[in-house]
Amino acid sequence: MRVVIIGGVAGGMSAATRLRRLDESAEIIVLERSGHVSYANCGLPYYIGGVISDENKLYLQTPDSLHKRFRLDVRVNHEVIDISSEKKAVIVRDLLSTQKSEIHFDKLILSPGATPIVPPIAGIERALTLRTVEDVLRIYEAVEVKPKSAVVIGGGFIGVEMAENLVHKGIKTSLIEALPQVLAPLDPEMAELVHQELRKNGIDLHLANSVKEITSDEVILSDGSKVSAELVIASIGVKPDITLARAAGVEIGSKGGISVNGFNQTSNPDIYAIGDVAEKNDDLTGESTLIPLANIANRHGRITADHIAGKKVREVSSVGTAIVKVFDLAVATTGWNAKKLRALGKEFTEIHTHPNSHATYYPGATQFSLKLIFDPKSGEIFGAQGVGRDGVDKRIDVISTSIRAGITAPELADLELAYAPPFGSAKDPVNMLGYIADNIVSKSTEIAQWSEINKFIADGYALVDVRSQSEYANGTIPGSINIPVDELRERHLEINNKKVIVNCQVGQRGHVATMLLRSLGYDAKNLDGGYLTWINSPAGNIK
Repeated sequence: MRVVIIGGVAGGMSAATRLRRLDESAEIIVLERSGHVSYANCGLPYYIGGVISDENKLYLQTPDSLHKRFRLDVRVNHEVIDISSEKKAVIVRDLLSTQKSEIHFDKLILSPGATPIVPPIAGIERALTLRTVEDVLRIYEAVEVKPKSAVVIGGGFIGVEMAENLVHKGIKTSLIEALPQVLAPLDPEMAELVHQELRKNGIDLHLANSVKEITSDEVILSDGSKVSAELVIASIGVKPDITLARAAGVEIGSKGGISVNGFNQTSNPDIYAIGDVAEKNDDLTGESTLIPLANIANRHGRITADHIAGKKVREVSSVGTAIVKVFDLAVATTGWNAKKLRALGKEFTEIHTHPNSHATYYPGATQFSLKLIFDPKSGEIFGAQGVGRDGVDKRIDVISTSIRAGITAPELADLELAYAPPFGSAKDPVNMLGYIADNIVSKSTEIAQWSEINKFIADGYALVDVRSQSEYANGTIPGSINIPVDELRERHLEINNKKVIVNCQVGQRGHVATMLLRSLGYDAKNLDGGYLTWINSPAGNIK
C-alpha cells in the first residue's frame, strides 16, 4: 500500500509516523512545499523575540532523521500542483529543479494547512506574514536591522505573541485590531485583563480600528490616525488551503474547509483531510467548525493513520481548548464563550472567581481570574476562560476534560484534585466554581452580572458594598453604600430598600451577605465576581 501525504508539519507528520508504527510494509511518501518538515511552528514567534535563541531547536526532525528512524520518503521543496482522483495520482513539481512528476497513491492524506488572510489594503504587500520557517527567517532578518517601530495587524493568538516578542527585541510596537478587543475567544471582561497587560508592557493598542492604508513608513487607520511603522506584520487570521481539495473534487464544508467524517475521510473514501484544512465537529453542538490548533492536527493525524491501518478508531469531536502567553499572563479558553451562546440564543449562566494559584499562606501565591459558563437548568458546561500569572493552565485543562466527560458544573465540586499548599488549595478553584454553580442550579442564591448593573438600578435596586471601609474608599461602583459584611446584621435597616445588589471584592463575602439578607426578607442578588470583575469590565472601564 502506498500512502501519499501532502504537508509535512503537525498533522501530516503525525499521520506518517503513526502509520509506520502500525504498518512496516506501507510505502509512505510525504510531500512538503517548504524546505522544512516537522518543525515547531507554535514556537516561531519566540525565535523572533530571542526567547528561543537556537534556530535548530525549532526543527523536531529532518527528512534524513525521519528516513533513518521510520523509513519515510520525505521530499521537501516539492509542491503538489494537481490531483487526479480518477487516476489516484498527484502531480508534483520539484521547486528546486522545476521538474514535474506523477505519483500514484492508494490512500491520500491532505494536510496542506491554512494560508494567511491578506485583505485588499493599499500597501499590504509591504506586510510580512508568519506561517512557515521561511516566513520566520524573513521576519527575523527584518527585526535584526533594529527598526524603531513596528505594527502588528490583528489581535489574535499569533498577533499578540508577535507583538510581545517584538517588544522583547526593544521595538516600539503597536497592535491594530478591528474588533473592540484582542483574542476573540475571550469575553470582553476577560479580554480587558489582557489589554492591561499589553499596555503595561508598552504596546500601543488600537482597538475597534482597522487599517486603511500602509505607506512606506506608517500605517493609516480607519479613523484617520497614523501609526509609525518601519516594520509591518499582518496576522489577521488564516483560511483553509483548499486549492488541492477542489482539484481532487472532494466536498467543501459550510465553514470553508474540507468536509470530513469522524475518521477524517473526505467525500472520496480514499482521500483524507486533517489539520487546519479540515472541518471538525464541535463537541457541544456536533456542527462543523474550524479550529486551527496544532494539538488537534496531531490527534487527527493519529486517527487517520489508525483508520488507514484498519485499527478501530474512536470518533472524537473538539472543544477548542487553547492557551497563549501574554508577557507574564497565561490566557486560556475552552468551549464556547458568552458572545457565541448569546448569538445562538442559548440560555446560559456565567460565573466569575478570582482565586489564588495556591494556598495564600504559602509564599508566592498569585491571584488569577476564572470564568465558567453553563446551563442554569441542567448544569451542562458550555465553556470556561482563565487569565492569570500561575495556575490557569491546569484549571482550564480540568474543565476541558470535564466537558468531554459530561461532568456538570455542580459536579466540579466533587472532583478530587491534587492538593498541597505549594500547588493548590484545599478547596481548589475548580471546586469553588462547582460550589457556586450548585448554588445557582439549586436556586439557593441569585446573582447579577456586571453587564446588568444599570438595568437593576433602573428597576429600583440599591447597591450595597459589603467590603471594609478601606476597600470601599479605594473605589466602588457609583451609587453604592458601604456596610461591611460583619456589621450587616446590626445595620441592615440602613438600606431602606428591599431590593438589593450586593458586592464585595470577588464575590465570596457578597454570597454570605446575600444569603443573610435573603433570610431577612430582602430580594438580594450577589454581584458575580464582585467589584474586581466589574472594574475590569467594559462597565467599569468607562472613563
